[in-house]
Amino acid sequence: MIKYISEYRDKKLIEDTLSEIRRISHKPVTLMEVCGGHTMSLHKNGIPALLPGTIKLLSGPGCPVCVTSRRFIDNAVAAGRMKDTVVTTFGDLIRVPGSETSLEKEKADGRDIRIVYSSADALKIASENPNKKVIFLGIGFETTAPSSAVAILRAQRETLNNFYILSAHKVMPPAMAALIDKGVKIDGYICPGHVSTIAGSNMYLPLVENYGVGCVVSGFEPLDLLQTIYMLVRQHEEGSVKVENQYIRAVTPEGNLKAIEQMDKVFEPDNDWWRGLGVIPESGLKIKDEYKAFDAYSQFQLDEEMDASFIEEEEGCRCADVLKGIISPPECSFFGTRCTPEDPAGACMVSSEGACAAWFRYSGKGLVL
Repeated sequence: MIKYISEYRDKKLIEDTLSEIRRISHKPVTLMEVCGGHTMSLHKNGIPALLPGTIKLLSGPGCPVCVTSRRFIDNAVAAGRMKDTVVTTFGDLIRVPGSETSLEKEKADGRDIRIVYSSADALKIASENPNKKVIFLGIGFETTAPSSAVAILRAQRETLNNFYILSAHKVMPPAMAALIDKGVKIDGYICPGHVSTIAGSNMYLPLVENYGVGCVVSGFEPLDLLQTIYMLVRQHEEGSVKVENQYIRAVTPEGNLKAIEQMDKVFEPDNDWWRGLGVIPESGLKIKDEYKAFDAYSQFQLDEEMDASFIEEEEGCRCADVLKGIISPPECSFFGTRCTPEDPAGACMVSSEGACAAWFRYSGKGLVL
């Protein structure tokens, strides 16, 4: 039993796990991670290069910044241009391109756009600036949605009538199912660790039952990921797919029931747009009508609809195909030339957890055995 983080980087344990993977892996298998933290860790530690040729790794739509639509950025920009508004955002989102501009450019032009580390920071700004309308950009999956819910409940309790959330919160399982529905070949999912600490490992049971795909929840250290890959390969070789939990030190089958309760109190499922996947039914989280006083969409008359004619990417950018696992980042003609972390053309290059950014930063680097 591994007890300490240092053991998850232990050279001997890593070598032994790799040997076991190589020993049991005979059939071709395609595994996808749907967590930006996993994408970054896999490439930072050079894990893809250590695996046998039978194993193919794909990066999916696990970076919340990457899957956020241009329309959401456009709405945030529109809100920021309104009188007496303050837009608060996580740092990565500020550089994501909208249709014509970005929050970073708007800030440079004098709009009141502030980087925060949590919804609590945004609440503090609202409390300290009663004459300003403070809008928090709520992005992320089941990991961050509970904190946005708590912020709304606190704002209601403290009668902070100048606090609003522009929600782009999403839930992961519908997107995981949509990828398979769209024909992406996936034999097993490296399931997201942070999401699963909230929602629990049981939420992947329908994927196993309906699609026959293996699901293993993983931690983020090198050995976590290698153990997860071993478990998925073993499932594939034995022809017995199931939900397993490698990340037992943080994840339970039922998840964090208190966090789920708060999230369900404030949000309800809604159709939502994912970059590369389009509109996925009940994949988003919409603020319930009873809390619409804190919903920036309704209070600022913003347009949240996404129609089929909406152009998501700059012509030539293949961020959408990267998010679906159709191509790897270097297969995009923009990669490393027109699109770099310093000057991103697509959202996949903006966040440190984006697949393109991870490939750009860590290609040829990683774990030394």
